Amino acid sequence: MKIRSIRASRGAKARRTGRRAEWWCALWLMAQGYRLLGFRLRTPQGEIDILAVRSGVVAVIEVKRRRTLDEALEAVGSAQRRRLIAAAGRLSARRPDLAHMPIRLDLIALAPGRLPRHIADAWRDA
Repeated sequence: MKIRSIRASRGAKARRTGRRAEWWCALWLMAQGYRLLGFRLRTPQGEIDILAVRSGVVAVIEVKRRRTLDEALEAVGSAQRRRLIAAAGRLSARRPDLAHMPIRLDLIALAPGRLPRHIADAWRDA
C-alpha cells in the first residue's frame, strides 16, 4: 500500500471517529439540559463543533477524542482557542437572539472506555 493511501485511510478513520464523538457529545449535552443550536458550524474563522445554550449562556463546545482524557484536554492550543472565540463572535453577531447572551468556550474530552468530561469555560485562566 502506498504511503498516500495509508494516510488517506487514517484520515478517513479519524474523521469518522471524530464525527461519532461529536454525535455522542450532542446526545450527552441534550441529556444534561442543553439546547443545541448548531452542529459542525463553519465560519471563515474556523469550525465550531457544537453550539448550544443553557441557562442563558451560549456554549461553544469543542469536542476532542484522544487515547486518554489528559491528551484530549491538552489538544486545543491557543491559536485554536482564538479561532473559536472569533467564530463564536461572528455567529453571535449574525443571530439577534444570541447577541445579548454571554459566550463561553467549553471542552468535552473523550477517551475510550471513559465517560465524557465536560469542562465549562475550559480556558478562562489560559
